[in-house]
Amino acid sequence: MRTAIIITAAAALLLAGCATPTGPVEVTRFNRASEGQSYGKGSFTVAMADTAKGGELALSPYLAAVRQEMQRVGYTDDSNKGQIVAEVGVYSETLAPGQSRSPVSVGVGGQAGGGYRSGVGVGVGLDITNLINKPKPRVATILSVRLINRGDQSVIWEGKASQEASAGTPAAQPGIAAAKLASALFSGFPGKSGETISVK
Repeated sequence: MRTAIIITAAAALLLAGCATPTGPVEVTRFNRASEGQSYGKGSFTVAMADTAKGGELALSPYLAAVRQEMQRVGYTDDSNKGQIVAEVGVYSETLAPGQSRSPVSVGVGGQAGGGYRSGVGVGVGLDITNLINKPKPRVATILSVRLINRGDQSVIWEGKASQEASAGTPAAQPGIAAAKLASALFSGFPGKSGETISVK
């Protein structure tokens, strides 16, 4: 009876781990609202940052997600002649257990760059510690967006959103990661300049 209860509890922990593959998104944004810059109106176009890697096909989920968010906050999509250029960059790396993410800086006018074990024992011939608590590689993804005034090439808004997800989980896939990061980045747009927030 006791063995059955322990195995059931272990299975529940495994399912809980699958249900929460990623934590909140960390978001930092800078704007020029204090200088009288207005946001959420006018036309825009989306472009890849010069530093972006992987090509347009690889970045297409992120470009589409940013385009959708720009429209949601009030801008009008104009694929070629937008007054505002939304410059999109994506940085992703696989982190070994215990490895920290590389730093990425962001600021208006700047350039976006960018083990645990448990002593659980059950005595049923099954090492559940390896199944539940074995550290797994994580995928760190950072989405950076700069809004550039096409007229004078000034950066009027810049932000980055970052998350980590277990490698191989749905949350680490580009399509899902792109939607979550873009939604968090444009949450409460344009945001409080210089503030870092956590978006669930």
